[in-house]
Amino acid sequence: MTQKTGAQPLRYQGYRSFDALEAGEDYVEFALAKEIGRVPSRGPELTDVQRARVNKLLADNTVISLHDHTSIFPEDITETFDYNRTGRHHTGYEGLSLSGIDAVFENFMDGTCCITSQMGWKWEDVLVDLGMRYSDIAKQDFVIRAESVADIANARANGQIALVPALEASTPIQNEVDRIDVLYGFGVRQLGIAYSESNTLGSGLRERHDGGLTYFGEKAVRRMNKLGIAIDVSHSGDRTSMDTIKASEKPIFITHAGARSVWPTKRMKPDDVIIACAERGGVIGIEAAPHTTMSPNHPAHNLDAFMEHFTYCVELVGIDHVAFGPDTLFGDHVGLHDTFAKHLSISAAHDGPEFTKVEYVDGIENPAEEFHHITGWLVAHDYSDDEIAKVLGGNILRVLDQVW
Repeated sequence: MTQKTGAQPLRYQGYRSFDALEAGEDYVEFALAKEIGRVPSRGPELTDVQRARVNKLLADNTVISLHDHTSIFPEDITETFDYNRTGRHHTGYEGLSLSGIDAVFENFMDGTCCITSQMGWKWEDVLVDLGMRYSDIAKQDFVIRAESVADIANARANGQIALVPALEASTPIQNEVDRIDVLYGFGVRQLGIAYSESNTLGSGLRERHDGGLTYFGEKAVRRMNKLGIAIDVSHSGDRTSMDTIKASEKPIFITHAGARSVWPTKRMKPDDVIIACAERGGVIGIEAAPHTTMSPNHPAHNLDAFMEHFTYCVELVGIDHVAFGPDTLFGDHVGLHDTFAKHLSISAAHDGPEFTKVEYVDGIENPAEEFHHITGWLVAHDYSDDEIAKVLGGNILRVLDQVW
């Protein structure tokens, strides 16, 4: 456990989700995946001196995950449909207590939010998903909801983790721009434009033809700017992404993606989009969801492949415009993708070169380990303390200061 310099000891006291209720009586109980040590995922080999430096860097700096899912999924991943239909996702408090993270952009069930519908993204289901998680978070004081930069700073100072509510797409608002205000009232501080499928705002990345940001999408972007909601184009088509960057008066995020020049799939972003995002002051968060940020050098997805996208983006746009949005969870992420392949348009998004399918992404498998191993890799590759501070959270905070 990383003790933050100048902060109170972490407040985690062993709370498990829905401890106030009775399993089997108040909710359906599932055997859940292990938060720690589920698989033998390995970080970089470090000397004692390097490990001490990693711990100090995590302690001294504000560490922010720009995109993650802190839910614990069923041990038997095929039970996820039934688990999701209860609307009652469990948060990985124990795993987070070991993570070194100060703030996490939590993306909830998103495209797998199928409480009443087989296909997810329904307005009522999303609100139930938010409310149910909030009801659990409200019963403890280790993980707290954060809606401002000050909230993140206060959480860090108080030995807490700031959870920033986020959604990967604006699909649930349909054609109701005022629903953005409702989501803001529910604490949502980051919204994606579209997921893989198109919606009323713009085109998703799986579509054959990208029509760009719609007139309604431009209106929605203006509303997000006015309210103070960070905008994300990770799952949007290339033209829609570029249109959004140009339409927004504030910097935007590509919260979780990689470089198409390294691995040529639609899920990765082309150089011109990454450059345009950076030129307007934005940041790209490098992601590690299974079978995304691979490379010809590492076609079996692992930490080194993930970091190859990081180094490419740093060389392309500079250290001030790159961060990390690992997009991990507690459980079998590969199995989850297999289970929800149609819902999440996995095959269309990842269509490209042949690759070796892995059981998990070695070295960056879940929220508990990701930033320890990312920081270890940066230390092992001789990045300076100032550079590491920027990519761990400083760059994100700079954008949030402008957007929120």
